[in-house]
Formats: sequence, C-alpha cells, structure tokens
Amino acid sequence: IKLAHKVKANGVYVPSFNKTKQYSNSEKKNLIIIGSAHNQKEIHIKVKQNCEVIFLSPLFFVKKSKTFLGLHRFNYLSNVNKVSVIPLGGITKSNIRKLKLLSVQGFAGIHLFKKKPASKRPVYIKNNFF
Repeated sequence: IKLAHKVKANGVYVPSFNKTKQYSNSEKKNLIIIGSAHNQKEIHIKVKQNCEVIFLSPLFFVKKSKTFLGLHRFNYLSNVNKVSVIPLGGITKSNIRKLKLLSVQGFAGIHLFKKKPASKRPVYIKNNFF
C-alpha cells in the first residue's frame, strides 16, 4: 500500500497466497484492491481483505493445473459470494463463446492476448511461409 501511494497507483493486487489482513483499512486511502482465488476458502479470505474484484481461476483446462472450475462451479462460486468475480485461466479463441453462459462483467486472459515471439510467428516472404 505504501508503494502504491508512492508511485500514485490506483490500486493493488493481492495474490492468492497472501492471506494477511493488512488490506482491511485501505478504503480510507482510495485504493482499489484486486485479488485472486482458486476456491471458496480463498474467496472468503479475499472478501475479508476488502477486495473489490476477485480473479477466479482456472476456469478452463490449463497445462500447469490438474483441476479447473468449469462453467457450473464458477457460476456457483460467483453467485454465492457478493463480490465481483472475473474468470481467468484457460480462455482461448475456441472456448471464448462459452463465457456468455457466465454471469460476469468481464474476463481476463494471459495467453489469449499475449503475442507470440517473432521467432515463432509465421513469416510471409514472396509466396513462401517460413
């Protein structure tokens, strides 16, 4: 919070592994607190930390995680808790249409928006692909 004020940031991000309650008095400082969670227990901790928005992940299958929420479990967790929940994780071009089934205000993604490095992008030179 001190660093956020020093650099005149609008808010702070609290990762899911941070379980401290030191963010509960930040509403006096006009900071937006965004957190991330993976299950109901972590959502409850983020609500106690006064997070206005929570990234709930992973929604769909991702390689680095054995489990994912799926549409039904995500909808249940987002409707039970009275906080804005944003889906994150495993969102691709092929399953982005499924987000319409969720009752959310937006979504977040990393690989969906991340550009491939120039060495992995196809290069078009005079009728040839390399």
